[in-house]
Amino acid sequence: MKSILQTRKRCFICNKANNLHEHHIYFGSAKRRISEANGFKCWLCLEHHTGTFGVHGIKGYETDKYLKKVCQMKYEETHSREEFMKLIGRNYL
Repeated sequence: MKSILQTRKRCFICNKANNLHEHHIYFGSAKRRISEANGFKCWLCLEHHTGTFGVHGIKGYETDKYLKKVCQMKYEETHSREEFMKLIGRNYL
């Protein structure tokens, strides 16, 4: 499934168009499958994916938290909070 957050291939954070990685917003073995099935993913440039302040970087907690909030808000535009909680098991808002 395509991303529920993006329609074009650009870094979700900085809008760069090159060296992009697909990021599953809720990750871990089970949540990655849920993210794929529901479009809980976005494109990130190398810096925002694995750089120091990227979602997988040593100081990337805030970026990761931001993406989780934005994704939940987008999902809840067409679904209930209860449906989100059944999928992810945690409220990020």
